[in-house]
Amino acid sequence: MTEKRPTVLVVEDEPPIAETIVYALKTEGFAPVWHTTGSEALATLRRQSVALVVLDVGLPDMSGFDVCRELRRTHAVPVIFLTARSGEVDKIVGLELGADDYLAKPFSPRELTARIRAVLRRTQASAAPASAPAAVWHHDVERCRIAYRGRALDLTRNEYRLLAVLVAAPGRVFSRDQLMEAAWPDPGAAMDRTVDAHIKLLRGKLRAVAPEADPIVTHRGLGYALREET
Repeated sequence: MTEKRPTVLVVEDEPPIAETIVYALKTEGFAPVWHTTGSEALATLRRQSVALVVLDVGLPDMSGFDVCRELRRTHAVPVIFLTARSGEVDKIVGLELGADDYLAKPFSPRELTARIRAVLRRTQASAAPASAPAAVWHHDVERCRIAYRGRALDLTRNEYRLLAVLVAAPGRVFSRDQLMEAAWPDPGAAMDRTVDAHIKLLRGKLRAVAPEADPIVTHRGLGYALREET
């Protein structure tokens, strides 16, 4: 039996570029699916799973950054941005949204397929079991992402750092000072109430995934801990 070809979703509104990408992907053993708009891409992701998304930043209906932000609410699929703008600001924005790589136009199709293979190798290698129970939490340290009950969380930098500390040691009680030290570059500039406010935001995001659960436990006068779940 032949091995299944990995599906790569290509979101690019310029036909000459898209056709070149699709041809290169087929030649390299991938199964490309091509869409010209972000809404079509998001609809496809709701219907089927894909191995990776090649996403143009400049789409006719919505920004590629908005597409990435939306898909990150429910998917942990790797994303490679394509853009005509190679400036540092765009690059930082793309990577902070959860992109795995960034390629400026014009580019070599061979370089793109090489980067796709590199990203897939990296993400597959990082899919090892997490330190917390895999059925509840998955922490992808390399990509700075945390999934709860199979859904990737849309976290700010400080929310991610805060939750990462808790996920690494379920059941352990962390004081506010310990959490500030771990999550803030300048903990001296933060206050106890800053931690409380971020915990409240995290609880809201976790409740959106599992309304009945309350995985962050408050220990009055001590701090916070992650509930030990199986």
